[in-house]
Amino acid sequence: MAINMRGGDRELRLRGPGMVLMAVDALAWGGGILAAMALRFDFAFEAWSNGNLGVAIALAVVFQMFGGVIFGLYRGRWRRGSLDEGLALVQTMSVAAGGLFVLNNILLDTRIVPTSVVLASAPAAFCGAGAARFVERLVQFHRTRAGRGDGVPVLVFGAGDGGSRVVTSMHSDSESRYRPIGLIDDDPAKRNLRVSGVPVLGNRDRLPAIAAESGAEMLIVAAPSISSDSLRDLSTRALAADLDLRIVPHVSELIDGKVGADDVRPLTEADLLGRHQIDTDIAAIADYITGRRVLVTGAGGSIGSELCRQLHRFGPESLIMVDRDESALHAVQMAIEGRALLESECLVVADIRDGERMKEVFAHHRPDVVFHTAALKHLPLLELHPAEALKTNIHGTLNVLEAAALSNVSRFVNISTDKAADPTSVLGYTKRIAEQVTSWYAAREDGVYLSVRFGNVLGSRGSVLGAFERQVLNGGPITVTHPDVTRYFMTVTEAVQLVVQAGAVGLDGEALVLDMGEPVKIVDVARRLVAQADRPIDIVFTGLRPGEKLHEVLLGQAEADDRHAHPLISHCRVPAQSPLGLSALEVDDADDLRVAMISLCRPGLTAESVTL
Repeated sequence: MAINMRGGDRELRLRGPGMVLMAVDALAWGGGILAAMALRFDFAFEAWSNGNLGVAIALAVVFQMFGGVIFGLYRGRWRRGSLDEGLALVQTMSVAAGGLFVLNNILLDTRIVPTSVVLASAPAAFCGAGAARFVERLVQFHRTRAGRGDGVPVLVFGAGDGGSRVVTSMHSDSESRYRPIGLIDDDPAKRNLRVSGVPVLGNRDRLPAIAAESGAEMLIVAAPSISSDSLRDLSTRALAADLDLRIVPHVSELIDGKVGADDVRPLTEADLLGRHQIDTDIAAIADYITGRRVLVTGAGGSIGSELCRQLHRFGPESLIMVDRDESALHAVQMAIEGRALLESECLVVADIRDGERMKEVFAHHRPDVVFHTAALKHLPLLELHPAEALKTNIHGTLNVLEAAALSNVSRFVNISTDKAADPTSVLGYTKRIAEQVTSWYAAREDGVYLSVRFGNVLGSRGSVLGAFERQVLNGGPITVTHPDVTRYFMTVTEAVQLVVQAGAVGLDGEALVLDMGEPVKIVDVARRLVAQADRPIDIVFTGLRPGEKLHEVLLGQAEADDRHAHPLISHCRVPAQSPLGLSALEVDDADDLRVAMISLCRPGLTAESVTL
């Protein structure tokens, strides 16, 4: 059965649930007016005017229906008993009470009921209607819980907003796989707290005992602000208690911004190593990206492809994606557009080693902003083939810089690495020299030319974590270079956020560096993967490779840590290096080439001192 009501441009289609709610609200108004009349006349029923009382109830119901059309109270928009429905109910009943008051006290010559009855009946009716909704939700809640006896028993870490949402989601979803049996929280003030009937059982120190007593099989971390150190500690405790550890993702990872029980996912090394969120200045980014022609070299790589995906969100006039790998361009177009017909002029197959081709590409597309991510990056290979690193990382960068200068680009962002700070490897030397020639162009061109440094990127091609995971899948062993070796880590999303932010806040000739927290011991990461494996895995130490540092640094010894634009971004000046001075690199012998690189990027040092 359905009823259609139309008022102006609004239409109310009443079906079963909507009609029931309207009937409930009508009864609430009837009960509210009767209660107000009883109080007004001190329960002297003979003083009532029965005819006028019926008219008052009928008018209140009509006004309630009218308000329901305006505010959509009966359209089934909101969950029963929710705050949103409560607000709509307040608005609707305010319309009904206001209409009844105006008609009773202003428009009619004779009052239908006393004014006090009109004023008292509205809150009474609201209490009745709200109570009916609350009872319905309570019944549904207990019915759902009664059918949840076979769910996985879980403990939820965090009794705050995140934990409350997760527990509520488990209780309200009859198909949820999880059954909350307790909360864990380190805040002593929450010791006696209950969330939707689920008690706080203790803090993390009692986790093994709580798990054994409750029979829990899983621990879900629902604390969005938890630090990586705390998460590593919880992971260790969960392993000791034989609990499967899951985490609720950050709201930024979810499409609709709402967190529920089914959104939980296994813990990743990215969570354990820490996620340093950057407060991105969206307005500044949009100002230099939106409506502009943006070109990305190395667009098919790990950094380049994620960069293209994020830049696409800011609505550039065109996004020119340059790469020598046509398959990589196919993949990035598919990721951005959901199709990959490869018919767009913005997909450019070109090698940065080809200077004439770079000039041709820039002359045709006339980019306003350039992100230069193309590079060779695998340290051991470049130690074996330094001339190849020279061709791509230095001469290739020069080709892109020259083409950008001829096209009068407004911003040029060169992607560098933490290995460029006090470099000891061919990769570090070449990236440091690339920073220096970028700084040379910054001093001579009208646009802004700068570099961005970051550490190891999780999930990128050749990432140490990816290598470890493959070794575990193959049964081991996990190979670690040195028991004390440490590295800085960041996710590819964080790295790209830094790159995009740098284009907005960086100044000419600077290198921008993200504060990535404390470095992580690689052997600790390996041990954690071994602990999570379903079979014994050995860890083998292979020794540091040529050119490899025991501990990376983000800033060189002579570089100042200036954070004038953002508390997590350091700015340091890079000395300029004229392209003419690179003629010293035109040597055939690999060892001579290394010595020439050292003399350019670290004056005063010898090859022997760097090696030592």
